[in-house]
Amino acid sequence: MLIKLAAPVLLLAALIGPAAAAEPLPDAITAPGETIVLSVRAEGAQVYECKTAADGKLAWAFREPIATLLSEGKTIGRHYAGPNWEHIDSSAVVGKVVGNAPGGTAADIPWLKLEVASRRGSGVLTPVTTVQRINTHGGKLEGSCDKAGEFRSAPYSADYVFFKKG
Repeated sequence: MLIKLAAPVLLLAALIGPAAAAEPLPDAITAPGETIVLSVRAEGAQVYECKTAADGKLAWAFREPIATLLSEGKTIGRHYAGPNWEHIDSSAVVGKVVGNAPGGTAADIPWLKLEVASRRGSGVLTPVTTVQRINTHGGKLEGSCDKAGEFRSAPYSADYVFFKKG
């Protein structure tokens, strides 16, 4: 009987999609009253630079993301310093962090809510007002930093969800 019940539950989860089947998002990164414009998977790296910290010691400092935006296995854009998200139709947005929540494990970069600070071009991303980074995997850099100016990257993946008002 358990097997008979499992199939409809799995089918329901598949029909409503991963976002709807997942646990509720932390309040700090929700986008109430907004609707989804686009949801993509990003695969790439978080780039860090070895710098002198406030305490005078060398430490890894986040520099920039470099990632490919994917939809249904196809490249549809890129994510880079700013933070910028650029769609293949040439529309792009720049975000500013307004909320965050811890990643799933200590090795995962935080989940973020970003407000769109500027936009350019005309296309899919034109109406976007909010960006969420969720379901992060990896991206945190471990290890010591021995030489100022040295760069290292940590592979990561995440889902980016783009919202508009209303």
